[in-house]
Amino acid sequence: MRPWTIVLLVILIVLIAAIVALYIFGRKAQKKQAEQEKQMEAYKQTVTMLVIDKKRMKLKDAGLPQAVLDNTPKLLRSSKLPIVKAKVGPQIVSLVCDEKIFDIVPIKKEVKATVSGIYLTGVRALRGTLTPPADTKKKGWFKRKVEALQEKAGAKPIK
Repeated sequence: MRPWTIVLLVILIVLIAAIVALYIFGRKAQKKQAEQEKQMEAYKQTVTMLVIDKKRMKLKDAGLPQAVLDNTPKLLRSSKLPIVKAKVGPQIVSLVCDEKIFDIVPIKKEVKATVSGIYLTGVRALRGTLTPPADTKKKGWFKRKVEALQEKAGAKPIK
């Protein structure tokens, strides 16, 4: 056998081992997530709250209880999470918001929210309807250049 075929075989074996390991790790993570979802469903409750503020901030800056910080993995402590500050009854509480509903949570409005511990999982309007804000996402460099070229050519811009 030639030396380059041996190198290719070793690389192929390493790639197959990595794929198998990722598959096993993914299955375990999927089971753990399903278990956590069941637990959150069991503890959820509906409360009326006045949303004061919402931001994406680091866990240590969010004002969450120390027990939450201690139980969080070290890699997650430095990442930014969607945090909602709300007045629930007489006290002001910091809640970690679900990423799916963070954009539709209104600021300085009263809402009926589904809460599971310190995790905000759902929001409904108390009066009227909740409307997501207009898409104010900045366009990337490539998209701006494509639109500029289309305007020069006289073509309709792609949305």
